[in-house]
Amino acid sequence: MDWKDTPEQAAFRSEVSTLIDTRLPTRYRELAARGAMPERAWENDRKSDMPDEVAAAVDWHAALAERHWVAPHWPTEYGGGGLTAMEQFIFNQEMAESGAPGVGGSGLSMLGPTLIVHGSDEQKEKYLPPILDGNVTWAQGYSEPGSGSDLASLTTRAVRDGDDFIINGQKIWTSAAHTADAMFALVRTDPDAPKHRGISFVMIDDIKTPGITVRPLININGDHYFNEVFFEDVRIPATNLVGELNRGWYVGMTLLDFERSNIGGAVAARRQLRSLIGHIKANQQGAAERITPELRREIVDRWVETETLYQFSFRIISMQSAGLVPNYEASTAKLFASELSQRLAHTATKVFGLHAQHWADAEPASRFTRNYIAMVPATIRGGTSEVQRNVIATRGLGLPRA
Repeated sequence: MDWKDTPEQAAFRSEVSTLIDTRLPTRYRELAARGAMPERAWENDRKSDMPDEVAAAVDWHAALAERHWVAPHWPTEYGGGGLTAMEQFIFNQEMAESGAPGVGGSGLSMLGPTLIVHGSDEQKEKYLPPILDGNVTWAQGYSEPGSGSDLASLTTRAVRDGDDFIINGQKIWTSAAHTADAMFALVRTDPDAPKHRGISFVMIDDIKTPGITVRPLININGDHYFNEVFFEDVRIPATNLVGELNRGWYVGMTLLDFERSNIGGAVAARRQLRSLIGHIKANQQGAAERITPELRREIVDRWVETETLYQFSFRIISMQSAGLVPNYEASTAKLFASELSQRLAHTATKVFGLHAQHWADAEPASRFTRNYIAMVPATIRGGTSEVQRNVIATRGLGLPRA
């Protein structure tokens, strides 16, 4: 199909690429050139012991803020960019191609859009500006040890006590809770209601509120990004309830960022494969000498698959641009992307042979090895492959539920 930009889209793409060319900090350019994943800039902007990271994060946030692109998906009346779905797609594509990091984290991508739809005027006035300015970062408290794919089975309780709620329970896989200032969470406020109806959405202004304990979860490649969070008689104001009591499930599912194409994942897969092929051509660590006919065909398969993922992204954004809502199409793209990431990482380790056993001091092999380890949870996070296949089967193929 013809995916060429319209003149208006081409002009917007040029505007985005010009900003990146002129304002993207050198640190991010160098990381992208080495094939490293983009930094989570919003976690680095106040670390006094990391001046280079702080300077890059602050400068890049300021550059995006000048165009109201800190929150490109927020409406303009709240300080956002007000971009259309197609403009968001182009923006995300150019950011991914250059290795430019996003800013703001969960507060910007999730809490802000939720407050814009469901928050009171007072909540919008209090919480949106600090999120937009990068002064307050938020962690997301959804998953629990016993409610992974079935999020609605969560058991963390919030009981009304006068003008407050008292929260008890546990959250897990809480991304960046150890660096966040605050937390939004889904809690059960009516244990007797059907599981989707007894949930409320609340905000915890300070993650250091008495009764909150954040414990690190070190992932398989030694990084600390996830945490488990415990609540013991944590008291928050009842005014921190967002939307209606016991209707938090519907509040929590709100996302104004309608751009679900995962173009960033498609670009990342393409860049990784191109990087691998570059190493083979340069015969780094003897890579070219290990390319058997079978491995060559495997690399070709990965190339075809990365291009297929790219087409999935364009299909989804074309639907959104036409006013349609991707459903099983988004599940198809997510399933394909997560499983491709594992296949691609596995292929890369084969290219480097025994060098792939090195962990820290054998570039470039160690980078692909780390990626291979990092992709282990790809088919679990963001909705497991099993859940995605069920969506595709029932909503896409019309198959009956088991």
